[in-house]
Amino acid sequence: MRTIFFLLRKEFKQIFRNRALLPLIFVAPILQLLILPLAANYEVKNINLAVVDHDKSPYSQKLISKIMASGYFKLSGYYEGYDVAFHQIEKDEADLILEIPDHFERNIVKENTEKIFLAVNAINGTKANLGGAYLIQVLADFNSQIRMEWKQQSRFNEAPTIEVMHSNWYNPMMNFRYFMVPGILAVLVTMIGSYMTALNIVKEKEIGTIEQINVTPIRKHHFILGKLIPFWVLGIFVFSFGLFVVSFLVYGIIPQGNLFLLYGFLAVYLVGILGFGLLISTYCDTQQQAMSVSFFFVMIFMLMSGLFTPIDSMPSWAKAISQLSPVTYFIEVMRMIVLKGSSFADIKYHFVAIVGFSVLLMGWAILNYRKTM
Repeated sequence: MRTIFFLLRKEFKQIFRNRALLPLIFVAPILQLLILPLAANYEVKNINLAVVDHDKSPYSQKLISKIMASGYFKLSGYYEGYDVAFHQIEKDEADLILEIPDHFERNIVKENTEKIFLAVNAINGTKANLGGAYLIQVLADFNSQIRMEWKQQSRFNEAPTIEVMHSNWYNPMMNFRYFMVPGILAVLVTMIGSYMTALNIVKEKEIGTIEQINVTPIRKHHFILGKLIPFWVLGIFVFSFGLFVVSFLVYGIIPQGNLFLLYGFLAVYLVGILGFGLLISTYCDTQQQAMSVSFFFVMIFMLMSGLFTPIDSMPSWAKAISQLSPVTYFIEVMRMIVLKGSSFADIKYHFVAIVGFSVLLMGWAILNYRKTM
């Protein structure tokens, strides 16, 4: 125990004396947690709409005004013909083209029907799908509004109606930041644990101090604990600062679940992530190699973890890969405990999985360390 104490004191001194490392540990995660939730927005707004109005009637103007009032569209301009408007799509200055035909108002009034042409720039599939869906919904509302104005309301309902009332659980205001912040915080803790551990141990190889340590009476489990415990503590500190300071003060997120349960899961998760960083360090000889390997795996963990895209919408092979990522389980648990207030019975499968990952990664790292060092 005395040996581990001296190693920990030495490691903490090295960390706080490294002026290049401190911003990466404390400043970068906080800035990322402040900026990324604001940029990672699932809503699509400011859709550039080019309008070709051949009718120029009060009804067509009313329709255009209703579209602009929705808040999702930005008028890129009025154009005399479709070819001119299509040129705006080619220049990437328009996302949609709405062409209103001649006699639009007359056909609606006399024939009770009319067709409108809609062209969508589908290079960005997400923006095209949502933009087209928004515009179709606005057109449907406009059609319903016209029918309500023309139709004489009966004193009695001719057909039974079903009234649907809904309520939003866990995120009543449907604020996407409530969904993104816990996931981004989980990824940042993962990056700190894997990057910093791998780089710190590989640095000992580069400067040649690892050989000096190996010839000392220090046992290898002392050396490993001395290297991993400081970053385990720093990971918990960064997580706590992000959860209680940034999430609460900036975004107003109050954890709904048991904090002891959340920190218990975090403690086990960090063991696995630190073991992953140690495992990378056993295969790499330079910090550049360690950074490249860590970046490769962390990018896969991030993109396949359900942070930005739902796992249920992935193909079967991608779902299988996502289940092999410990980040997937941590992000799910973060959202379950922080937003839903889930208990241990709800996350027991995740806990068993993360214990398995921790044992596998840490055991593999220790075995490989003994063979190579």
